[in-house]
Amino acid sequence: MPRCPQCSTEVPEGSRFCPGCGAIQSSVSQMPTAVAPPTPVSLPAAPPGSQPTSQRSPAPPVTGTIGRLESSASFATAAFQPGQVLSGRYRVIGLLGRGGMGDVYRADDLELSQSVSLKFLGRTFAGRPDMLERFRGEVRNARQVSHPNICRVYDIGEADGQHFLSMEYVDGEDLATLLKRIGRLPRAKAEEVARQLCAGIAAAHVRGVIHRVLNPSNVMIDGEGRVRITDFGLAVRTDDGNTGEVVGTPAYMAPEQFEGKPATAQTDLYALGLILYEVFAGRRALDAVTWDGWKSQHSQVEPKSPGEVEPDVEEPVARAILRCLEKDPAKRPRSALQLAASLPGGDPIAAALAAGETPSPQMVAASGGLGAGSSRAGLLLLAGFGVLLVGFLAIAPAATDLGLAPFRRGHDALLAQARDVVSRLGYSEAARDEATWFERDYDPMVWRARREPSTKWRRDYARQGTPLNFFYRRSPSPLRPSADQRVNGEDPSPFAESMISVRLDAKGRLTGLLAVPSRIDTLQVTPREGFRADLFALAQMDTARFHEVPPRWRPLLPFDARREWVGDRAEWPGLPLRVSAAWWRGQPVSFGVRGPWDEAAETKRTRNGNPISGIARALMIAALITLGIVSGSARLRTGKSDWRGGLRLVNALLLLWGAQWLFSAHHSLAPAAEVQSAVVRLGQGLVAALTVFFIYLAIEPEVRRRTPELLIGWARLLHGRWADPRVGRDILIGSVLGAASANGMAIVNAIPTWLPFQGQTPVPPNTDVLTGGRLLFGQFAALPLATLSITFALFGSWFLFWLLFRRMLPSAIALGVLMTVLALGAENPALEVPGALFDGVLIAYVITRHGLLALMALWCMRLMFLGIPAPFDATSPFAFSAFVAIVVPLALVVWAFRTSLGGRPALAFPADE
Repeated sequence: MPRCPQCSTEVPEGSRFCPGCGAIQSSVSQMPTAVAPPTPVSLPAAPPGSQPTSQRSPAPPVTGTIGRLESSASFATAAFQPGQVLSGRYRVIGLLGRGGMGDVYRADDLELSQSVSLKFLGRTFAGRPDMLERFRGEVRNARQVSHPNICRVYDIGEADGQHFLSMEYVDGEDLATLLKRIGRLPRAKAEEVARQLCAGIAAAHVRGVIHRVLNPSNVMIDGEGRVRITDFGLAVRTDDGNTGEVVGTPAYMAPEQFEGKPATAQTDLYALGLILYEVFAGRRALDAVTWDGWKSQHSQVEPKSPGEVEPDVEEPVARAILRCLEKDPAKRPRSALQLAASLPGGDPIAAALAAGETPSPQMVAASGGLGAGSSRAGLLLLAGFGVLLVGFLAIAPAATDLGLAPFRRGHDALLAQARDVVSRLGYSEAARDEATWFERDYDPMVWRARREPSTKWRRDYARQGTPLNFFYRRSPSPLRPSADQRVNGEDPSPFAESMISVRLDAKGRLTGLLAVPSRIDTLQVTPREGFRADLFALAQMDTARFHEVPPRWRPLLPFDARREWVGDRAEWPGLPLRVSAAWWRGQPVSFGVRGPWDEAAETKRTRNGNPISGIARALMIAALITLGIVSGSARLRTGKSDWRGGLRLVNALLLLWGAQWLFSAHHSLAPAAEVQSAVVRLGQGLVAALTVFFIYLAIEPEVRRRTPELLIGWARLLHGRWADPRVGRDILIGSVLGAASANGMAIVNAIPTWLPFQGQTPVPPNTDVLTGGRLLFGQFAALPLATLSITFALFGSWFLFWLLFRRMLPSAIALGVLMTVLALGAENPALEVPGALFDGVLIAYVITRHGLLALMALWCMRLMFLGIPAPFDATSPFAFSAFVAIVVPLALVVWAFRTSLGGRPALAFPADE
């Protein structure tokens, strides 16, 4: 017993109507709905060797909302006559055709003065809620998609108790009729039709609409030769709960449709592949006459390659079509845009821009082809990175603090020393909480760099010790920092009751003490000379080299005695040091070793920076935040932004903020303190993430509309395509250039070791890396946060310049000038301005040549290099941390290299490379 092609219900022999859905049973194929009678399109004659019309298989029954539109319909029996005005707006011109579910008329829209097509739901189905809802669904689905290759549906109306759709009037003929008339399309026209089909289907899929009944009869070729996809009557939305009902045109149904599985984008791509097979080869890929026959063909038979049927079909086209016809949906192309990109000359972005449209983020991610780099180029980049890494480690002894003065005492040894100092000074109370951290001893370096040739004072640091201070704080109550969740010299307040703060230099010598007495005064001891001896012993200073002077530095704590001495250390002869100490009831409460730099004005000016660079930085940040608030929020309201990608970015930022809090924040056993710390960190992360979110919403759509190629790698990464060759290639290129940038900075800071430049200090170490433990992992969580912030600031600045100049080169030059202005606040502009110019050229090149993801990789790798505690020394206390800091960027680059090859062997060199 035959089955209804619309709902698959068995239909008794001779019955005209389906007992299940009421559709008229017909053996002829359906023409598109809401179209004019076939108007021949001007195309070249059928190529030699194409299949004659008489040899083409007749079209199978087609499932749709309307049956075949008769080109010679009987106007006498039409419900509406020419000249009749419907709904006070539409004047009927004539009957275009009649189908199983209703009639289609051509009419004039009297309000808008344009031709439209009116598609009526027949009276037979008007009383059926399911058919009326399907009729409304066609409007909802079609109105979701606005694209030059989609037939537009305007609205739904009612006239004389009949519902109708008003839609675009297309003057042309359907693809099925065209192919029957001329056989197959010429290759150039076939490629054009294929690209337009892909663009139209991609636009529908981006809006979450699955066509489900795609076939040549639902594809119009208008009078200008453009593709127009019609009939979304059986389309479904991916978010509406696709139930997997068995609908479709048997000749163009995917295997999963016969099994009643939910339709996906790959379902439409299967039908699209069958259509393209006919367009290029001039015949169907499969052939059958019954439902079971078609099911067997689609599920079991592998079609011949189109190149075997028609020699004129190019191999890339044949391969792309056969990928669409895979039985397993997972093996079909990821999207219609990916299919378009695999066709000769396929550039969906160029097609969208030519049509005056902004390509969607999905279109950007699918463009650019595979993006795999060659093995030779990848190996050259990998080798270049290795050379730059070795070069950075070789320059480090002359360019970094740790190179000039090796660090020999680790965190644990200094912690034990600090605890011993506290105990020896008579503070034996048990501590409920404690914290430690490193800080760079910056002021003495600046003071000496301003007064001595760099070639002299840098050599002195090898024996004077690493310019690092170790801080230790202990408290009888939980320490609750508020700013960045890290305990430091000011947060929380060091003046809380019974709080003790100790500062040691890198050799473990006491250089500072702050001990807050208890409010309960139980001590009745007067200071003795022995206390001075104890303090000088802990500071490892010779009392014979110091003499007492009248006190100048007043402690900020209660005291009843204070004294000061002036002298020098043996390793710094002639450099005056002032030692201050104060006692309360016989216990030392304050101690400090100070040098002339503590009162020097130039150290304060260096901290504050150059006002020009400060103003430039403030203006840049203000411009970006304003752009995000104004433009980003507007684009969010209008829906013209990649808000989904922005939300992924926000989620990633919040996760990174959480990870950084977990590894880097100060934690205590007090639940209230932990909750407070977590809430504060979450609030900080939310503010930072929303700032980046709105800046992204403001910048991304404009870049996508004007220069979408700059976002291809980023879009793919944002969509979770970590193993994509384009992602690997961009990260590899950016990483190599980031290593070059770090080497440039190292060279700038190494020159004063060899030449007597004044005012330039070396590259400081990453103190969290030196500490190791969980803080080391916290740095790897903080790295993407810093990278994203700086990257969007640089990319946003370039974008603002681009809006100003409207050209790539002037925008890149302006960005380089901005980088130079920011360097004016450096310690030595004579050295660092050229370095900033070098960085500006690199950044401008990466932005304009490789895009956002490569820029992100550049800055991330630069930060990774500068975070390496170089030079590497296997005997140092931070050897493991240094090893991890070197291995991680190396592993990242190796992964990027392997990914960029797209699965090809690393040592394979084809002849065309």
